[in-house]
Amino acid sequence: MARPIWTGTLSFGLLNVPVSLMSGERKVDLHFRMLDSRDKKPIRYERVNAETGEEVPWKDVVKAFEYDKGSYVVVEQEDIRSAAPESHEAVEVEAFVDADVIAPQYFEKPYVLVPAKKAEKGYVLLRETLKTTGQVGIARVVIRTREYLSAVMAQGDALVLMLLRYPQELVDPADYNLPTGAPASYRITAKEKDMAKQLIASMSGKWTPDDYEDEFRKRLQAVIRKKMKSKGALAKAEDNEPEADEEATTNVVDFMSLLQKSIASNKRTPAKKGAAKKSTKAAATKSAKKATGKATKKAARKTKKAGKKTAARKAG
Repeated sequence: MARPIWTGTLSFGLLNVPVSLMSGERKVDLHFRMLDSRDKKPIRYERVNAETGEEVPWKDVVKAFEYDKGSYVVVEQEDIRSAAPESHEAVEVEAFVDADVIAPQYFEKPYVLVPAKKAEKGYVLLRETLKTTGQVGIARVVIRTREYLSAVMAQGDALVLMLLRYPQELVDPADYNLPTGAPASYRITAKEKDMAKQLIASMSGKWTPDDYEDEFRKRLQAVIRKKMKSKGALAKAEDNEPEADEEATTNVVDFMSLLQKSIASNKRTPAKKGAAKKSTKAAATKSAKKATGKATKKAARKTKKAGKKTAARKAG
């Protein structure tokens, strides 16, 4: 059984439900190794200095932000830790919104929230309430060192946590040259629209995900199996991962009392000025992390390019 990414709590108002955060996707891509065509041995990528071509040990590798062409500011681990969010074991719901107001492009990656032992009541209470109201919880969650925006949604017997993209990560469609104006300005006739509707109606059906497969992956797997058979190769059996320990337990909770207190607390006066300052600080932190991520990716590309040049010189 898969291991939880972390074990913590799902909190909304004064209610806290112990949960485990489990992956909601399964990687099915075929992974390839790079080999030397001369002796079929794996190729190792090395960290090399872009100027000297010499290998750089991990202890001498640092992260930096390129603020101008060829000009860098080194970002230490302490700097990154100081910007990282504090809470690492909680899904903190901040608001509930109608499920249909979140545009599809905001959804990024699914996880499944699994209740701990004796925490089923609070889990089911939230799940069924979300189903009844047609709403989702907007929450913040920290996975490893990064804070994400997320939506807690009811789906069947599960509470699904869907990571959301921040607005700054999305491209406004208006930035592209898109056709605007009335259909008539593109000489689309009423008959053409009727025919298009008929075509869509003739192709309409029920959404059945199991009807769809990755055909390319299936065909490629068949090619690989055929080549393995011709060479007498055998595939190694995958090791089963050990089951995760379920340590979190809860005591009997007076849910009615907590719900009443939570509702009462949400009728308070608007947030103080301190909250605005906190929001500004969070925005600045997010901007810094984003800039650091860009610099790290750029440095990685330069290192990879230098590694290829070094390998070419050695081969020569």
